[in-house]
Amino acid sequence: MPKSQVRKKKVYTPPTDVRPTSTAATRKPSPIWLPATAVGLIVFGIGWLVVFYLSDMEYPVASWRYWNLAIGFGAMVGSLGLLSRWR
Repeated sequence: MPKSQVRKKKVYTPPTDVRPTSTAATRKPSPIWLPATAVGLIVFGIGWLVVFYLSDMEYPVASWRYWNLAIGFGAMVGSLGLLSRWR
């Protein structure tokens, strides 16, 4: 019985005009203030909401009423925005 031939496969190399640039490798790491600020905003937002609920809407600012919720949650959402830029 005859033996079948083994075909050698060529190694694929993508064309140079389609190859992505190496910008991901040249990006710098995040500055040290970024995660510290994000954690600070999370703690600030949670603290603001806890004080608001435990004081029966009298503190931190009584005249803002339910806008205090927007400030607390806004601080936490802002921290998520910062954390999305963290490398």
